Amino acid sequence: MPSVSSRANRGWWDGNADDYQVEHGDFLRDTGFVWCPEGVDEDEAGLLGEVRGRRVLEVGCGAAQCARWLVTRGAQVAAFDLSHRQLRHARRIDLDTGVRVPVVQADAEALPFADACFDLACSAFGALPFVADPLAVLREVRRVLRPGGRFVFSVSHPIRWAFPDDPGPRGLTSDRSYFDRSPYVERDDDGTLTYVEHHRTMGDWVGLVVASGLSLTGLLEPEWPQGHERVWGGWSPLRGRHLPGTAIFSVNLA
Repeated sequence: MPSVSSRANRGWWDGNADDYQVEHGDFLRDTGFVWCPEGVDEDEAGLLGEVRGRRVLEVGCGAAQCARWLVTRGAQVAAFDLSHRQLRHARRIDLDTGVRVPVVQADAEALPFADACFDLACSAFGALPFVADPLAVLREVRRVLRPGGRFVFSVSHPIRWAFPDDPGPRGLTSDRSYFDRSPYVERDDDGTLTYVEHHRTMGDWVGLVVASGLSLTGLLEPEWPQGHERVWGGWSPLRGRHLPGTAIFSVNLA
């Protein structure tokens, strides 16, 4: 059964997918692989290594922009997302670009894929920040990876949780404990949960990777690049010069 977090976030993304794609679609590109608001591009970063001929899973694909880029690089790709409306945008972009990605609606805590069927998995802010049980997700990814497989995923940098989610000067002064793991939640007028985002410290993430049976092989904390003036929620040039906004983990299955 879907968790409370999953049910809330599925509804939120179904209701906000249109606005999200309008606001961020140009930055993400219909056929592009952008890891984070800092603009780290897989075309240059090469965090996944060689993808041609590899079987790749995108976890929490949204409109499947990253998966579509992988297809153009010769990968055999499958992708999934919790939100049906996001997957409708994936289909729209498939038709616009002529690059088709096989997608399925699914919950990251229970993947509908066979054991050991992928060489690589990736997730650019997909699923992991929003699930109640990230260990279940990591174990599921481990299950579907082949020996020697790699999973690369990006999430909000844990230090951001100690600061207001404000791109301006107010966002530079800590106003809460980094160690307070209370999730950020939104509720409707009846008190029903409509959005959940969970906080894990850097130590929590490392511990989760280890507990899942995967091995941490890399951690990238992107610096804000010169000339990049785009503001995305709490990410901004001002904050990016002082605080890391994203953490990108590379983990392997022995």
